[in-house]
Amino acid sequence: MKQDSDAVNVPACFISNHEGFLGSIKNFIRDFVVTEIDINGQQVNTPAATHAFQTPHCAFPEKASESSTEWKQQYNLQVIQDTDGSVDCRGDVTIPSPGSFDLSMILGQSVSEELEQFVVSLRDEKEEDVKPANKELSLGYFADKHQRANVHRAVRHRFPFLMTVTIQPEIRVREDPDYRELSQLVTEEEAEDFFRFIDAKVRDSSYTFQPDDDKEHRTAVHHFLSRRFGKLVETKSFNEQERTSISVRLRERGRPKKRTAEDRKEEEVYTAFTLRKENLETLEAISYMAAALGILPSDFTYAGIKDKRAITYQSMVVKKVSPQRLKEKTAEFEKRGMRLSQVRSVSEPLRLGRLQGNHFDLVVRHLRPHGTADTHPSGAETHTHLASLVKEAVENVKARGFVNYYGPQRFGTGQSAQSDQVGLALLKEDMVNAVHLFFTPEDGDDPQSQAKRHFLQTDNAKESLALMPLSKARERLMLRALNRYGTGPDGCAQAWLSLPHSMRVFYPHAYCSRVWNEAVAHRLATLGHSARQGDLVWIQAGQNKPDDSQESSAQIHVVTDQEEQEGVYSLGQVLLPMPGNTVKYPENAMGTWYQERLARDGLEDCRFRVSSLKLNLPGCYRPLLAFLHNLSYKLQRAAGEEGGGEMTGSSSRKSDGHLNVTAAEGKEDSGLLTLTLNFDLDTSCYATVCLREIMKCDP
Repeated sequence: MKQDSDAVNVPACFISNHEGFLGSIKNFIRDFVVTEIDINGQQVNTPAATHAFQTPHCAFPEKASESSTEWKQQYNLQVIQDTDGSVDCRGDVTIPSPGSFDLSMILGQSVSEELEQFVVSLRDEKEEDVKPANKELSLGYFADKHQRANVHRAVRHRFPFLMTVTIQPEIRVREDPDYRELSQLVTEEEAEDFFRFIDAKVRDSSYTFQPDDDKEHRTAVHHFLSRRFGKLVETKSFNEQERTSISVRLRERGRPKKRTAEDRKEEEVYTAFTLRKENLETLEAISYMAAALGILPSDFTYAGIKDKRAITYQSMVVKKVSPQRLKEKTAEFEKRGMRLSQVRSVSEPLRLGRLQGNHFDLVVRHLRPHGTADTHPSGAETHTHLASLVKEAVENVKARGFVNYYGPQRFGTGQSAQSDQVGLALLKEDMVNAVHLFFTPEDGDDPQSQAKRHFLQTDNAKESLALMPLSKARERLMLRALNRYGTGPDGCAQAWLSLPHSMRVFYPHAYCSRVWNEAVAHRLATLGHSARQGDLVWIQAGQNKPDDSQESSAQIHVVTDQEEQEGVYSLGQVLLPMPGNTVKYPENAMGTWYQERLARDGLEDCRFRVSSLKLNLPGCYRPLLAFLHNLSYKLQRAAGEEGGGEMTGSSSRKSDGHLNVTAAEGKEDSGLLTLTLNFDLDTSCYATVCLREIMKCDP
């Protein structure tokens, strides 16, 4: 086992003691191919994968299991799925003021509490930008029509973002889709006040939104109000004290008709497709497509983020766009390195974490033993030695797994200021420093670095925005907000709020991932390779990825002294917590280590919530080890480094596991050895980390 205490992102701590070998990956984009595996176990670039969309899923069952309910009541939490599959638990959502209606008197105490919990779950989903799958709650049966009218009025007054529907004599409630759309354009407070204004139906009354100096944004608000409420209201912009606001007035002719579920029901169009991209981040690809289609990036849903420096295949769903319209844009997308296939209509969006894992097809080139110069090793003896090293390494990792580190992609490789440093500043609620770290430029002189450098030097967001490339969606969103709200603490907070929740939460998650990586290296170095007293284990049989589950924390078990002595649990069952506000820490030396590690960064009293940015980090439990599935590998001797010409050698993996290299006649000493690997990994596991364990170096 090796350990490099100075390692910044991924410590050099290994499980197996094989020698490994040197080599390089991602020499060419085609050397690193990632294909998402859907919930049915199908690779998404195969026609069979389309069946994953045929069965509608409900993100939240209306009735949780008893154990789950008891756990949530115990901790006063709501459970949702985080962007990387971890369990996210939120308990600090603010409920609107009740006004003049007492719902507990009208509905009864238990139903009133159930309704408030329903609202909390909807708000959590909205923060995650997840559309509920027709989620409804029954408020009960009301035989008297006056009583029904009172229920409708009371619920709408307290929760203006809900729709109440009568299926006599039952009343059901669900989220109003128009509220969700409006709240993406204005603040939630304004959206709620506007819907109260609409429901009040006070003749000749008006409502004014907060000042908005962004003409493009005002136009979007006008268009929404005209499209959804044009028969009820008229809108106009007016100037007051050099600021521009939108005023909404009820139309004079008659009282507006009461909105019903039928009036509001609008069949939303969802189109699923498989995206193949090259050398693009997932969010960057979405920004390109959204701009071309004239929709918001949040109209796209996906199961997971994929590598940039790779060819990747992943499922996506876009709303408000028909399959025909999407197909019309495919030629334009291809110019950007994106290819769409399997375009078809579906009934719902895609949920983050809705995948089994990823399949990898990797090529490691220029193989050579450790300690050799960066030259072309040749000779049958050298190749035979390399073949032996490769076989030992791959078979060891196949049998024993690898340390389940978060990979360098988690931290933003190549950046002068990495994502975990930004996340630490956000957890400390130092918004200005977080913005400055976010805009730390690279050493080069590319347009993005020039724009970042200009902002740090001048504090002029408007000029920096003009310099920032159009493709840099995150940076441009931040600069627009900084130009609008200023570069002080409040303005910087607004800049962070301008990013979608999934982007904001990425940075604190990166910090917690860094701590987890350091924790697992320290755990292996100090407590060894067996389960020890005080370790945490997952006790559900066959469950090896608890951070993807929405199960109760009661299934996290603390290893006893007797269990350690009897070897009841293996290292592969040991978990380490990612820091957060709901996890329990190991009850051994590692618990103290976590406390000291967080204190070193000034987070000894951190609640892992940033209320001003609507961020909540509950933490999760991540297995210490990860394992390969469906592994195959092949050693080849290529004519040249590109490996694209005629193969001068071949390899075969025989039934006994022996890796055999043969050479073409007369060319025994020519060419380089290349290793091809094909395997599956569970979600949130990194192929680059697996390669580090195999090769015993950074590939």
